[in-house]
Amino acid sequence: MAKSRRSFSVAEKLQIINEADQFGIAQTLRKHNPAPSVFRRWKDNFNEGGAAQLKSYSRHKDPELEAAAEQIRVLKNVVARLEIELEFKNELLKKSPSHAVKRSG
Repeated sequence: MAKSRRSFSVAEKLQIINEADQFGIAQTLRKHNPAPSVFRRWKDNFNEGGAAQLKSYSRHKDPELEAAAEQIRVLKNVVARLEIELEFKNELLKKSPSHAVKRSG
């Protein structure tokens, strides 16, 4: 049976960080049971931007952001295809005999 993820509120994260500072990281992690890597990320985020950096971010992506990313992907493919076509045509022009008009004089 798979473990479900536990989510910690900002207040819980702050409490765990403060306890770790007072009583030691190992003891605090055993008590609250977050992974050491998760605690390190919380601590680093807290040191960078305070409690505001401890907010949990949803795993659900913004539909508008996903739509924009899809449009970018499609447009990149279009540009790549056109670049290949242009390169192919340029190579053909280089290989074809000169079509210069000869002047009689």
